[in-house]
Amino acid sequence: MKRIIAIGGGELKAKTTLSVDRYISDLAKARAGEKRAYGLFLGTASHDSLPYFNSFRKIYTSVFDMKADVALTVYGEMDYAHIAEKFEKADLVYVGGGDTLFMLENWKEKGLLPLIKAAYERGVILAGVSAGAICWFKDMYTDSELMNGGTEYKFEKGLGYLDALMTPHYNVRTEFDDAFAASAFSSAYAVEDNCALEFADGQFVRTLGEGGAYILKKENGAVKKEKL
Repeated sequence: MKRIIAIGGGELKAKTTLSVDRYISDLAKARAGEKRAYGLFLGTASHDSLPYFNSFRKIYTSVFDMKADVALTVYGEMDYAHIAEKFEKADLVYVGGGDTLFMLENWKEKGLLPLIKAAYERGVILAGVSAGAICWFKDMYTDSELMNGGTEYKFEKGLGYLDALMTPHYNVRTEFDDAFAASAFSSAYAVEDNCALEFADGQFVRTLGEGGAYILKKENGAVKKEKL
């Protein structure tokens, strides 16, 4: 089974997503079977922030007793063969938050997209927060432009593993309803911090954690919101 856990936001270091992380680690352990589960952290969106990886390791190793590793893709510390070896070991690939468009361009440039897709196809758990959540969707509502001197949130294309639109941080992005209403999209997932969506084989299964998650749809020109 192919699984994606998309977390709307939160802080690993402050343990605000701990219940979601526990669920993710349980999935990874079930996949690993008798061997120790192996979680691979991708911090590309934060330009390979090692403090971010250390927060991941403190949760997934110290709390959940998984092997935690990192793939560094931004500054050339690791060659492709080394990174590919890590993907082959992984039961979980966890993608951190940050600059979504930079991350996707880096993955394309460094040849990671086939590695990620192959991992997904063989049942490695894909999870991530913010940028690491919206990247799996066909369409994303992202603040990448703001991180690079721009002034607007924008709709951008994601990897398309999930055929939908998603915004993270819905509890603080109060303008999203209006942006969605003015767009050509007919539906969208809107997920608050510390809340996650689980998808299995491309289909929505459940919400996890705290906060709220919603499906927005247009009916007769009006936006209708349903809590998931």
